[in-house]
Amino acid sequence: MESLHTRELNTSSLKCPESRGPAWPNRRISRPVSAFLLSFAVIFIAELGDKSQLMAMTFATRYRFWTVIWAITAATAVVHLFSVALGNVVGLALPTGPISVLAGLAFIAFGLWTLRGDKLSEEEEGKAQRVTRSAFFAVAIAFFLAELGDKTMLATVTLATTEGWFGTWLGSTLGMVAADALAIGVGAMLGKALPEKVIRIGAAVLFFAFGAWLLVEGIRVW
Repeated sequence: MESLHTRELNTSSLKCPESRGPAWPNRRISRPVSAFLLSFAVIFIAELGDKSQLMAMTFATRYRFWTVIWAITAATAVVHLFSVALGNVVGLALPTGPISVLAGLAFIAFGLWTLRGDKLSEEEEGKAQRVTRSAFFAVAIAFFLAELGDKTMLATVTLATTEGWFGTWLGSTLGMVAADALAIGVGAMLGKALPEKVIRIGAAVLFFAFGAWLLVEGIRVW
């Protein structure tokens, strides 16, 4: 007769393969990484030729490069933290299908917005050219106000409805800073701005493609 101890050993040996289970740790790692990469790419593209980038380039003619970059980083981090929080709430409140459809429509709208182009108003240009004692706070406050309701802020809200909040926040913040730093650096080296028309058309095409993909995915799972 088979002993109770032997039965327990046999039972436990049969359960060993099941204990491995799905690779949850990998999913937890890959989710923030994918959100970061997507947000970085989208916001980097959205910032090219945007009015906030034009403002950053104007500030760079008045203040030191690193002062402008750190001020932009601080202002962007605050604005995008609010954007991510708002997008996360919307994403939790609505089903996946409608969210994807709305996000797709939003990115198509961003594409049209990008084709239209952005220019600094006289008031915004005046703020960027004004010299003050506290360069960091002057740039940070002006950039914060310029970013409210801007295309990059709304794109961050949209991304946060479907992606992880931390990866979206970090990726969108660094993507925006990288785009502004690139424009300032290239402008300083070449003595001119980036080719605005080519960048605007290329960015719009990418937004249209991404928006169409989200629409198809949203309709498929609705």
